Amino acid sequence: MRPRTVLVTGGAGFIGSHLVDRLLSLGHRVVVVDDLSTGRLHNLNKNATFYHSGVTYPGLKEIFEREQPDIVNHHAAQISVTQSVKDPIKDAEVNIQGTLRLIELARQNGVEKVIFPSSGGTVYGEPQYIPCDEKHPINPISPYALSKRVAEEYLQLYYHIYRLDYVTLRYGNVYGPRQDPHGEAGVIAIFTKAMLEGQRPVIYGTGEQERDFIYVDDVIDANILAMEEGHGEYNVGTSQGTSVNRVFETLKGIIKYKWGPVYGPARLGEIFKICLDSSSLGKQVEWTPHISLEEGLTRTVEYFRKAAQTPSHNEGVR
Repeated sequence: MRPRTVLVTGGAGFIGSHLVDRLLSLGHRVVVVDDLSTGRLHNLNKNATFYHSGVTYPGLKEIFEREQPDIVNHHAAQISVTQSVKDPIKDAEVNIQGTLRLIELARQNGVEKVIFPSSGGTVYGEPQYIPCDEKHPINPISPYALSKRVAEEYLQLYYHIYRLDYVTLRYGNVYGPRQDPHGEAGVIAIFTKAMLEGQRPVIYGTGEQERDFIYVDDVIDANILAMEEGHGEYNVGTSQGTSVNRVFETLKGIIKYKWGPVYGPARLGEIFKICLDSSSLGKQVEWTPHISLEEGLTRTVEYFRKAAQTPSHNEGVR
């Protein structure tokens, strides 16, 4: 793989910062654009060029013109389903308008390829069959899911009109080190932090809802491979659904936690069960997930234990 200049939006966030680390380790030049609304300075690799900016900021145009990226990997997003239901206009401003601005700037500046993380856990809606493959009907049931689908369609349109190459990666529920335990989008991080602090996690709904939990390193593998090969939409998951109750019980065993959860009302806009058939990605770029749920949860717990003892990890900009 020849060295490139890669612009990563959201590069101080959970998944984006892992991607930046991997890209730098492979010899690429990395430019990070992050408004730090959810990203953290302590996640940011010092060897990356950093711009405190965002996809809705006017200065994005100048960043493209100055840095001339070869590849754009767009991880900046409004990621909360619940927040999208509360404020769909804000969700659309970031996830639709912001993404469109980014794609247009990529076109204007001769970018080779755009890699776009979408949401395999939401764009299909309540599945007609599982695991869902890429041919499954698209049926968003939240503004967040709809905004991801609209962004996908803009990428398809730009390829059709302008031949701007792209790969859309429809993620399952990504988890691992650096995930924000203060939001609502990372149940494993939220549970882990609460249990380590002796608090009782809240499970919304019955806990029998299932998600396709995939470890962050496997997701980064998919992003790296997509730089060289692939075109179009691909699921990134394990093909296995895991209930929230099972996640809780597995973490309970790893942490040696003594108490049970608290159950609350189900959240609006969330689907009940989903898992993803990722065989198309495997065939295209020879990708397969390697980290089991138990191993991934153990690594995540170890990270949060260490982070609790490190002052810099308890700071950061919100």
